[in-house]
Amino acid sequence: MNQTDDYLIFTPDDVDLARSPLRASLDAPTYVLGAFNPGLTRLPNGNLLLMVRVAEALKEPIAGDHVRAIRWTEAGYVLDAHLLAGVNMSDPRQFDVSGSAYRQLALTSLSWLLPVELDADGRSIVAVHYEKAIAPTAPFEHYGIEDARITEVGDIWYMTTCAVSAERHCTTLHTSTNGLDYTLQGVVLDHQNKDMILFEGKVGNKFMALTRPLGELYFAYPADDPHLGGPSINLAQSPDALHWRPVDYPFLRPRKGSIASTKLGGGSQPILTEAGWLMIYHGVETRAKVGVYRSFWALLDRDEPWRVLRLEDEVPLMEANPALTAPIAHQLYLPTEVVFTTGVADAGDHYVIASGEADLACRITHIPKTRFS
Repeated sequence: MNQTDDYLIFTPDDVDLARSPLRASLDAPTYVLGAFNPGLTRLPNGNLLLMVRVAEALKEPIAGDHVRAIRWTEAGYVLDAHLLAGVNMSDPRQFDVSGSAYRQLALTSLSWLLPVELDADGRSIVAVHYEKAIAPTAPFEHYGIEDARITEVGDIWYMTTCAVSAERHCTTLHTSTNGLDYTLQGVVLDHQNKDMILFEGKVGNKFMALTRPLGELYFAYPADDPHLGGPSINLAQSPDALHWRPVDYPFLRPRKGSIASTKLGGGSQPILTEAGWLMIYHGVETRAKVGVYRSFWALLDRDEPWRVLRLEDEVPLMEANPALTAPIAHQLYLPTEVVFTTGVADAGDHYVIASGEADLACRITHIPKTRFS
């Protein structure tokens, strides 16, 4: 394979909302705001699995002088009403709720995870496993489950997700013995630590993971330092994938002059190659409301992955491709230039890479391995 191959594999129109887990108790009509940011892994039968984030939104969020948000409870899904006079609805994904000393958000959709099985090279859909969908079951998931990342280590599949609730915005862990049926193990990282992804293999007999803690402020580097303050990708180690300790060494940080200088975050699960750990990550260029999300890559030392052997953050590996979403452009809810890589699978002479495109649909990209040499 010598050329990159790109296409959308799963879109909002591919979701059957009659089989949504929200139908169990939510009466209000809904639609799919996005079917995107899929975790990716290979199943024991050789097929690929996408764990698709389905963002399900109310068709009529405004009722009278209130705007409503979906929330899971043990008794079923309910609608919370917020006075329109106290919210900012300029972003269709969320709205600001006033009246607090801290910024507070409510979401216009609730996300759940849908397993979509593809053929071995990710070119066609084999099955959509609605019966294995993952929906909120705990208070820390009141407002949904987002952005799965899947890693196979030994004979266990480890899936991290972002859980959203008023009580915390945290990272949870699910495990599976077959790559398809997952059991929630609980919270593994607390407030706003985004894009946690386990390495596909251990380092020094320990699990290794990428993390990306967020904060309200960052301290300044010296004027002559090449780095910038801001969200960075860090590393953490664990003896059991449940209890994590941050690695002391700094990892990927924003660099002055780079187009990837904002919101650095993990993309695919790092996989071991002959040259070291290969990871694909995202960086954002500040522009308009959302910014421009691109994918970049790095090569890490096999035994000391905090040692970056190669960093490609000037020429993007992947960029948004408006031609892909042109047939469904009427469903775009924001003018975005976003490709958000979320998984990688080895396919012989090339890699199959899964991404979210335009915060709307699932994109598959085939990239020859020679691109990383």
